[in-house]
Amino acid sequence: MNKIHTEERRGYKMAGHSKFANIKHKKERNDAAKGKIFTKLGREIAVAVKAGGPDPNNNSTLKDIIAKAKSNNMPNDTIDRSIKKAAGDINAVNYETVTYEGYGPNGIAIIVDALTDNKNRTAANVRNAFTKGGGNVGTPGCVSFMFDRKGQILVDKEEYSGSADDLMMTVLEAGAEDFTEEEDSFEIVTEPDEFSAVRENLENAQLPMAQAEVTMIPQTWVELSDEQDIKNMQKILDLLDEDDDVQEVYHNWNE
Repeated sequence: MNKIHTEERRGYKMAGHSKFANIKHKKERNDAAKGKIFTKLGREIAVAVKAGGPDPNNNSTLKDIIAKAKSNNMPNDTIDRSIKKAAGDINAVNYETVTYEGYGPNGIAIIVDALTDNKNRTAANVRNAFTKGGGNVGTPGCVSFMFDRKGQILVDKEEYSGSADDLMMTVLEAGAEDFTEEEDSFEIVTEPDEFSAVRENLENAQLPMAQAEVTMIPQTWVELSDEQDIKNMQKILDLLDEDDDVQEVYHNWNE
């Protein structure tokens, strides 16, 4: 059943708003930081091509990653080169998917997804990031139960000229599970298995998407008021962001 927030949606928890602020910050980064993002996306493309082939029409995972890459302003020719390189390189590095879970300051829940060709190196780097920020890596499953795995599409209000009600109807027709209006964006949530179909429907409707991906959405959010805790949490996130093996970091810190 679709849950569409209307009058109450302005009081809805800032899942979309907080995420949207983060992606706007990422898109405004310098060229070096953008290059690092493109490197990580290239790794995701390589894994998807190896698993399902280079044709996005026959590889839904690759199609979703291409959409994610485009929403991160990755040039089309860079995407094409990454696909061709992965398809033509039989000696390409084999990357493994590995997930780490742990805690930051004041019990902040953190999940780290990585693609690596050396699990020992990645584990050491992730553990070092947590330790330097006063946190610690926990056991598998220790915090993931605090998150819901969902497809999430974010629309920048500045890029969308229609009304919220029109968008809500479009979202409903596309098969989304949830729609929320935030201060500066609209958030569309889907079940993970429905994400590709909903994203394609909205893409066909020419909806401008600032972000489109399957993600981990926190069930509750934690505030940090102590200045040192905030610095430590930011240190963890910065160190993880600098690690080429780390693809995604999810947390429930309400920044």
